[in-house]
Amino acid sequence: MRNIVFGFLVIFFAFLSCKSDEDDVQKIDQILNIYMKNGAGRDLFHAKKDNTYFTYSMNDVNGVSDIAPVSSLLKATADSTLFIEYIAGAKRVGMDTIDPNNKTYHSVITVSLVKRLNTTILDTISDKLEIQYRMTPSVFEVSKVYYNDTLRFTKQPGSSNVVTIVK
Repeated sequence: MRNIVFGFLVIFFAFLSCKSDEDDVQKIDQILNIYMKNGAGRDLFHAKKDNTYFTYSMNDVNGVSDIAPVSSLLKATADSTLFIEYIAGAKRVGMDTIDPNNKTYHSVITVSLVKRLNTTILDTISDKLEIQYRMTPSVFEVSKVYYNDTLRFTKQPGSSNVVTIVK
């Protein structure tokens, strides 16, 4: 009798283990590359050129304190063009979270750009970066990017998240 009960339990658990997990995978696409260029298309982060930003910082507007730094990296392409790589770090606030299958979140970041006017005088420019995210059961991705309240990027399927700011 114990062998029959044990046999049924083995078959029952074997049946449960055959369940497919394909629906549980969610693609995450939140890396954002931000390029800063002037009107002539010249890189504004290249420190060896005049009228460029020699440093920058990012601060989370919705952070738990007034000073909530956001981590990012200054990276270079193969042709030495510099850009900010932002992965994550700023608090995401729900904008439209009613539909569980299509939620919208956003992060607001202050970007401070420091430019050297001469050997002793610095000029700091504070700009606003808003990143909107879309979350569905299958994807969490950057959907739109606003810079100083101007739409600069809208996600296209299959494309990378590259934003070019012309200053």
